[in-house]
Amino acid sequence: MFEVRVPASTSNLGAGFDCFGLALQLYLTVRATIAPEWSEPCQVESTGEGEDELSRGADNLIYRAMSFAAERERLTLPCVRLAVHNEIPLGRGLGSSAAAIVAGLTLCARACGKEIRDDVALRYALEMEGHADNVAAAIYGGLTVACIDADGRALVVKRGWPPEVKVIAVSPDAHLKTSVAREALPREVAFKDAVHNLQRAALFSAVVETGAYDLLWEAMQDRLHQRHRQSLVPGLAEALATPRQQGLLGLALSGSGPTVIALARERFSEIGETIADNFRRCASRATIRLLEADNEGRKT
Repeated sequence: MFEVRVPASTSNLGAGFDCFGLALQLYLTVRATIAPEWSEPCQVESTGEGEDELSRGADNLIYRAMSFAAERERLTLPCVRLAVHNEIPLGRGLGSSAAAIVAGLTLCARACGKEIRDDVALRYALEMEGHADNVAAAIYGGLTVACIDADGRALVVKRGWPPEVKVIAVSPDAHLKTSVAREALPREVAFKDAVHNLQRAALFSAVVETGAYDLLWEAMQDRLHQRHRQSLVPGLAEALATPRQQGLLGLALSGSGPTVIALARERFSEIGETIADNFRRCASRATIRLLEADNEGRKT
């Protein structure tokens, strides 16, 4: 029997499109039990978020990641039972698929008695997920900065996250597939918009390092993706336009959405309710979560 715990994550953090990832203390926990007497390769039992939506057989994303790693490493997977407890909402931009992929890659290594290094797991996860921001945060924890080199490899640096800065995640009662959110993006961007995001992504890194939190609001202003996605869910444009207020340091779309994240140091409940009201006015329920950064990443 083997167990792995993988954190949720938020990505982009405003201007750092497909670059920044931050692991959060919201978890996917999977226990794998070897069952050599079974005829089926996998059986899944799920509790928590999405328990009625997740596949209970071999097409479950966790097991698909196990199979992917086994194929790449030329390993033979035993039959397994997966007991899944998930705290991460599905299709909300909080890294649920990245967590499932990282869990599967990790469990494959444990089940087959094979070590898969972090950099190798990152490469496999990138192949499956298509972008490195969430999977890097899920593997390493903390704030991660990811870059894809000319050979398609992910280069990642892990940085610490200031514990005094909390994440308020406001998730409307609506799913948004990453593929749909990606299709909403333009194929070309204006030069001035690219420069705008470069400046603010660099500023964001400097702010986290130095603690100049009064600059976070400007550092999280994006021109590459948020305005193209804000019409996909009712209330999202209004939520992203929440005005600056006491305690609120910055605001952004979490990944491809529709969750909106706020970075804050105080007045957490008031800020969360203010953002959630924008969705409620559009007849959508919203869940507010106050989260801290996870600095460990996947853990067995």
